[in-house]
Amino acid sequence: MVNEIISYLEMCQREGLSLQRGMNFGVGDGHSVILMSQRPNAPYADELRESGTVLIYEGHDVPRSAAVPDPKRVDQPECTPSGRLTQNGLFHQAAQAAKAGGRTPERVRVYEKLRQGIWSYNGVFHLVDSWKEKVNGRLVFKFKLLAVEGEDEIDSSAGRRLVRRRVIPTHVKLEVWKRDGGRCVICGATDELHFDHIVPYAKGGTSLVAENVQLLCARHNIKKGDRIV
Repeated sequence: MVNEIISYLEMCQREGLSLQRGMNFGVGDGHSVILMSQRPNAPYADELRESGTVLIYEGHDVPRSAAVPDPKRVDQPECTPSGRLTQNGLFHQAAQAAKAGGRTPERVRVYEKLRQGIWSYNGVFHLVDSWKEKVNGRLVFKFKLLAVEGEDEIDSSAGRRLVRRRVIPTHVKLEVWKRDGGRCVICGATDELHFDHIVPYAKGGTSLVAENVQLLCARHNIKKGDRIV
């Protein structure tokens, strides 16, 4: 469920793989997985834009090695030395194909690291564009993803339009977590927690301020639904 607070182990169990890298293309069940972070000193410059409806995700560096002691000094790789596409290359290829109309956008599940041991499920995004740009004298990949409602692909041929979704900003989540003490505000539970909008977005509520977000356990989140309590 979107805005669910989840542990790293639970993420791995859900996806059926060890999420040791931040970019995981085509992991099965018709989707990919990326891990993002906007924490201070995060290794990559991930950004939420347009009121949280757009994620600009930075590609990943070549692994540190004796030959590359400082990955931040070299261009992010599109291919390995043997010519195989890296994760950057796989996501870039899919984004360019979707942009050109040659395929539907890749569905990407996004998990965000809030602090050590605490992750948030940011929901499904569609990968719609990618490019390379010069940052600190080297080329890095940038990927544009749109936050969308629901878990399933929308068949555009059926005349249905995607509904854009807004992601709760990181600073709001951290403020709410601290204010509510990492517990459900109704029963005090510390497991199966979610970030909940007090006034739902559909009823004019906002994701941009902590005053409209609270921690609820799964039981009380489901019970509340779209009601204002």
